[in-house]
Amino acid sequence: MAEPNILLTRIDNRLIHGQVVTQWTSTIGANLLLVANDEVAANPMRQKLMNMAAPQDVATRYFSIQKTIDVIHKAAPRQHIFIIVETPEDALRLVKGGVPIKKLNIGNMHMSEGKRQVATSVAVNDGDVAAFRALQGAGVELSIQRVPSTPVEATSKLFS
Repeated sequence: MAEPNILLTRIDNRLIHGQVVTQWTSTIGANLLLVANDEVAANPMRQKLMNMAAPQDVATRYFSIQKTIDVIHKAAPRQHIFIIVETPEDALRLVKGGVPIKKLNIGNMHMSEGKRQVATSVAVNDGDVAAFRALQGAGVELSIQRVPSTPVEATSKLFS
């Protein structure tokens, strides 16, 4: 069975929103945005709001983490997939479930209680750090980049 054509997987706690998704989608040439998120998969209102922000010529899917694991290998080669998750833990669940993620772009991870700022738009807690370490251990290449045109920030700070 052929591997699914996953162009990029991105962590962004806003999931699909405005310019960022539009820029990434066109830069990587994706024709399918797959939001892998348990809460959004069960929330048609949030899906409608995200559909309004998604590029018009790109398909969107909202799957739970488990459904993504279950169906990703059925993707057609013509589907150029951009996966968006909310947390590093969700990305790790996908990888452990057999989703062939080779590169993980770390976008927005908001500052909140118990988190520390490690990059311009990235705040982590100990669970995030453990998930990033496990992802690296699984051979996933990590990069921090907000939009395609900005330089990549060092990921070593994620593990401090």
